[in-house]
Amino acid sequence: MATVAGGGKSGQSERRRPARAEEEHKELHESDEEMFSQLDSTVFKRFFYYARPYKKRMAIATLAVIGFTLSNLATPLIVKFGIDSAIIPGDSGLLAILGGLMIANAAFHWVTNYLQRVLISAVALEVLYDIRADMFLQIQRLALSFSDKTPIGSLMARMFGDVGALQEMLESSIEVIGDILTLVGIVVVMLVLDFQLGLIALAVMPALLLIRFLWQPIARRAFLRMRRNSSIVGVYLDQNVSGIRVVQAMNRQDENHDVMDGKVRTFFWSAVKASRLGGILMPSVELLTGIALALVIIIGGGRVLDQTLEVGVMVMFLLYVQRFFEPIRTLTMHYAVLQRAVASGHRIFELLDIPLEVPDAPDARPIGDIKGRVEFRNVTFGYDPERPILRNIDLLIEPGETLAIVGPTGSGKTSITALAHRFYDVQAGSVRLDDTDVRDVTQESIGTVMGMVLQEPFLFSKSIFENVRYNARDATAEDVIEACKVIGAHEFISKLEHGYDTVLEQRGSNLSVGQRQLLSFARALVANPSILILDEATANIDSYTEQMIQRALKKLLEGRTALVIAHRLSTIRNADKIVVVESGKIIERGTHDQLVAADGLYAKLWTTTYSSFDDIAGNTDTLIAGPVSAT
Repeated sequence: MATVAGGGKSGQSERRRPARAEEEHKELHESDEEMFSQLDSTVFKRFFYYARPYKKRMAIATLAVIGFTLSNLATPLIVKFGIDSAIIPGDSGLLAILGGLMIANAAFHWVTNYLQRVLISAVALEVLYDIRADMFLQIQRLALSFSDKTPIGSLMARMFGDVGALQEMLESSIEVIGDILTLVGIVVVMLVLDFQLGLIALAVMPALLLIRFLWQPIARRAFLRMRRNSSIVGVYLDQNVSGIRVVQAMNRQDENHDVMDGKVRTFFWSAVKASRLGGILMPSVELLTGIALALVIIIGGGRVLDQTLEVGVMVMFLLYVQRFFEPIRTLTMHYAVLQRAVASGHRIFELLDIPLEVPDAPDARPIGDIKGRVEFRNVTFGYDPERPILRNIDLLIEPGETLAIVGPTGSGKTSITALAHRFYDVQAGSVRLDDTDVRDVTQESIGTVMGMVLQEPFLFSKSIFENVRYNARDATAEDVIEACKVIGAHEFISKLEHGYDTVLEQRGSNLSVGQRQLLSFARALVANPSILILDEATANIDSYTEQMIQRALKKLLEGRTALVIAHRLSTIRNADKIVVVESGKIIERGTHDQLVAADGLYAKLWTTTYSSFDDIAGNTDTLIAGPVSAT
């Protein structure tokens, strides 16, 4: 990894988020109870908020739905008039007219059905695109503390599995609207044409509503549990794929298979239970449909025999009863989709509502060009505010100086560099670049003046050329080649079959660790930052490569301020300043010669057989008490 941009534009995520105050989330919740306690209406309000830019197409789709519903309602009425006014009286002319009207109604039915489906599908895809874009932007902008504790598999499950559930729901939503309008229209027409028979046909509705009332909360919990178990499977899969080298090296394939089998089976049975609950209503609706038809035939047929009811009216009622329970059956099938979508919606919007722990100030401005002066003024910081990692840190690095930070593992070295880049905010004090508090400028602009090279180089599955100019999109091929020559990477790149066009495999696995690190150095050089942070950047490089990088660093650091974390003392001997950090405090500072002469921790380490602060693993008491032989 090289130059890293520190924040980003507020962008679409801010623009689309409702203005109402949201409950602050510190982490993603996975329990059913936490999501079950939230109201479904909030999810639908957020959907409508995302759909607002497409309201014109939605209005046309709504008109199409209304036309589709009227077409559905008209068919039984045409049949009724055909029987009572044409067939029974023997009026062939009227019968021909009604036949033509039926054909015209069928054509209108096709057109409105096509329009509603095409328009709502287009809107659904647009909305889902916006949601996915906001989720990606939100993940990119969230503080590193969120990334540190959130499994990648959980995020992938939300971005693809949960959004996929939304897509299924949104694409069927137009059918739901049409079904509801059809139900209302059928009830109105039946009650207007024959109030008594209409009430009889609808007599089974209380039983259906009671079944739905008892079934809904149980089914909803089941669908929430299914989504949670799906996320658990995704998290475990991601961990084992990412750590496949460790898995194979430790021969954990069989054990991991058994664990995965247990998680998949748990998901399987939760999905089976949800599916069974989703299927309970269908037989119930079929049974109630049969009962309603039987009531209409018995009572309506008796009235026809008594000549108190027209045959056409009875046939119309039979058609309406079938059409009435058909949308109920459809709604029952859609309800399972709705349950999954609501659960997914809670998880998606929970992620979007996580507040930024390191937000830009309302009046933040771009930092502009800087000389490269870095200052820490009495800084105190902890990932947990109750347990500070750094205490009262004072540092001053003048433009063009190289500051080396050394100390035992866990002493707070990386935290110092993270605060300089404003990956986190300090609890007390301030971090200043050219006498400007980093909290007063935009995080994105900090990324333009500060570069970073880490111990584990991260390369993307792109060409070498694209990787090197990752944070300098205007860099030319000549700029990239020149940077690689300076760093010493040009030679091995030229030997590759496709040279700079070579596409790297996952995380650059088709290159050696040293080659990957050389590319990360070249990436930092192309970006041309005023301030450069090297976080143990030579830790995984062999001695020959390290000598080559040490020569390249002289050119890389020319005219730049540098903060260098290094465990190998040989790599920082020529730094302008060296500070020794222990337990979050600076205990020594000076040049290499001054620190050796001071006879403190640094000198003890230098004069013993230790070659790295890692060797003392944070325990300096024994070293300070007297020389100890390294093991």
